[in-house]
Amino acid sequence: MTAGFTPPEPQAVAALQDIAGTGGWRAGTDMARYFEDPRGRFTGQATLVLLPDTVETVAKIVRYCCAQKIGIIPYSGGTGVVAGQLSPYSPHAVIVSLERMNKVREVSVEDGVLVAEAGCILQDIHSRAELENMIFPLSMASKGSCCIGGNLATNAGGIQVLRHGNARDLCLGVEAVLPDGSILHELSPLRKNNTGYDLRHLLIGSEGTLGIITAASLVLKPQDPETVTVFCAIRDHSDGVKLYKELRASLGESLSAFELMSGFGVDLVRNHFPKLPAPFAEKHSWHLLLQFDGPTGLNDKVEEVLGRMFEESLLVDAVVAQSETQSEDLWALRENTPEANRMEGAFCSSDTSVPIRRIGHFVNETNEALRDIHAGLRINTYGHIGDGNIHHNVFAPEGTTKGDFIQAHPEIIDAVRMAINEVTHQNGGSISAEHGIGRLKAADLESYASSAKQKALRSIKNALDPFNIMNPGALIR
Repeated sequence: MTAGFTPPEPQAVAALQDIAGTGGWRAGTDMARYFEDPRGRFTGQATLVLLPDTVETVAKIVRYCCAQKIGIIPYSGGTGVVAGQLSPYSPHAVIVSLERMNKVREVSVEDGVLVAEAGCILQDIHSRAELENMIFPLSMASKGSCCIGGNLATNAGGIQVLRHGNARDLCLGVEAVLPDGSILHELSPLRKNNTGYDLRHLLIGSEGTLGIITAASLVLKPQDPETVTVFCAIRDHSDGVKLYKELRASLGESLSAFELMSGFGVDLVRNHFPKLPAPFAEKHSWHLLLQFDGPTGLNDKVEEVLGRMFEESLLVDAVVAQSETQSEDLWALRENTPEANRMEGAFCSSDTSVPIRRIGHFVNETNEALRDIHAGLRINTYGHIGDGNIHHNVFAPEGTTKGDFIQAHPEIIDAVRMAINEVTHQNGGSISAEHGIGRLKAADLESYASSAKQKALRSIKNALDPFNIMNPGALIR
């Protein structure tokens, strides 16, 4: 499927501006912020930015674009890192931003559901749930700026997947505008609803290529009485997998987060955020950040199990947070990692997953493959052991700037990305774990997805969006 945009005629631009209404569109220099890429690799383009404030207005915009064959790029919080929300190669796009659709429409504690519009910032959803002594357990470093519409469009993961699942596992229903402009009203709070194809799951993870999610019914869960945060030092990353198995067996579903961080990564964060306290007096090569949530008395149980892990030599050191402030400081080391990577000048930030049992092989083999490309590369390895999603952020050698290094080695970015993809594939993994395919990985998907999967993806796309107006070039080229 060829990705293309039909240049909107002046009368079409005027008609779309009229549909969006006063305050509902941006043009010229007012569009600049919608073209920004969080990692600075791409610059978007567009003819017009539309900011509808109701699902009916979204539907009118889509119907008009369908009739005129005008390409639409759905835009959420703008935090995506695979260029799914950008049109880097053509200005003939219309961006539809859901930022004005940012209301929580309903909360039902009895049903365990919060209905939020797509433009709701994730942190605001957390805050609204807390008012009811509930949680919406999807969380990630960008929670202060990412929006639930984008979270669902990419089936976002984050730090609590091992207990609560990805975004799709926390969504009961969606309201969406389909490529012909019809509105799908499926915001039911039902847990059981076997009435044909599950269009909710078809739209979640489709990256705006099959429609625009405008609202969602989200799963709320009761707050746990006790939370325990632990920062650990381990000898080697492979001990992390062993420890994960032991903690799951001993503490079960109370294990909510299990994050791997390298010593290099911890030092990197503290170099760029020097106010963050060091977790240990001594430096260690590998760390784990753990969170447990459960009933009163959990802290004693966790400390008992950790004591046994010391006896089995799976832990070198550990600090258990004694206050909410200390817990926040420990989590800040992890949550500031993406920003520290950006500030340090990462030229490749991977997002792949492998079976948990293969994590040790994956880390070792990836590091070997990358240093075969260039011996001086610096690599920050971190991620979610509980779901096999390990990130590699790659930097120029010490003393060399990102720009100078790339200029001297113009093929390095693609070489590093493909080396990581190849090791991932060899270990039975996925080239995209939680960030989606976007435009950055569309060619990679063609290389690694089976012919049967590619045929099915294209058939679904052609059936629902025959004119290819929904995010052309994203996911499917």
